[in-house]
Amino acid sequence: MNKNTNMTWKDAFFASPGPNSLKAAAVLSLKGLCMGSADVIPGVSGGTIALITGIYEQLIGAIRSIDATMIKRAVTGEFKAALAHVRLRFLMSLFLGIGIAIVSLARLMNYLLHHQPVPTWSLFFGLIAASIFVVGKQAKNWLGQGGISFIAGIAAATLIVNIIPVATPETLWFIFLCGIIAICAMILPGISGAFILLILRKYEFITATLKNPFLPSNFLIIVVFACGCLIGLLAFSRVLNYFLQKFHNRTIAFLTGLMAGSIQKIWPWKEALETQIIRGKTHVLVERNILPDAIDGDFLFALLLAAIGFVAVLVIEGLSRKRGVD
Repeated sequence: MNKNTNMTWKDAFFASPGPNSLKAAAVLSLKGLCMGSADVIPGVSGGTIALITGIYEQLIGAIRSIDATMIKRAVTGEFKAALAHVRLRFLMSLFLGIGIAIVSLARLMNYLLHHQPVPTWSLFFGLIAASIFVVGKQAKNWLGQGGISFIAGIAAATLIVNIIPVATPETLWFIFLCGIIAICAMILPGISGAFILLILRKYEFITATLKNPFLPSNFLIIVVFACGCLIGLLAFSRVLNYFLQKFHNRTIAFLTGLMAGSIQKIWPWKEALETQIIRGKTHVLVERNILPDAIDGDFLFALLLAAIGFVAVLVIEGLSRKRGVD
């Protein structure tokens, strides 16, 4: 107790692991910038970037430092002890970069989805197809428990993408739920948070609010979504740690199946079967995947983008193995 009493705020701030200089903090923020950029793009996981940059275990540890001990110390007035317990320097530096990336890229992604849908979806398709391959290589025993988990993942994804309508609610409770679910992917190698938002049909909606974040209506949505992210992040870091420690192979196989079963939503060429005008905008209610109309320049360009996305993930995976952080 005397140690806590004599501790200065500076001592408490620097007590837990984290960058000890502005240069180290800037490097960590840059890694966060890469993670945030990946999370905006449906296909590349921020968790994968954390693996590549060598901070994955530190990330899990920093998130888990926000625990009952920290809360108990804060509630009982031991604020310096609570500060010393949580890895605040690490989290501040990392999430600064993540936040900057998300806000700066959201406008671009929203524009591309509206004005260049086929090329954009083609790139995403290549990214996700490669992610299925890369994550699947980590699983073993495909003829046993791994295969069963993989099939279960495909079945779960197929059920999800078929029971969730093209248009989902824009109510605050659903936005909060989307935040809880999507943020889990940020610390999950191979699963993109943006991809989860695509499945939930809220990717364009969320990125649109980030175009003008200080509008009262948009600001409220962002705050609710961020609260969902916070709750999901704190809870899922513990769940993820448990399943990866206890059932690593089955967990990886299930995630691979989840991506494989969900990729049908990312197919670039679609035909609208039913539309509805809502607040002056045409919304697709029912659609189906189709083949491209012709093998022309547009098709070849889309194919090229898919190939680029596929190769990009393979390069990321190669760098990960080279660093020995698989």
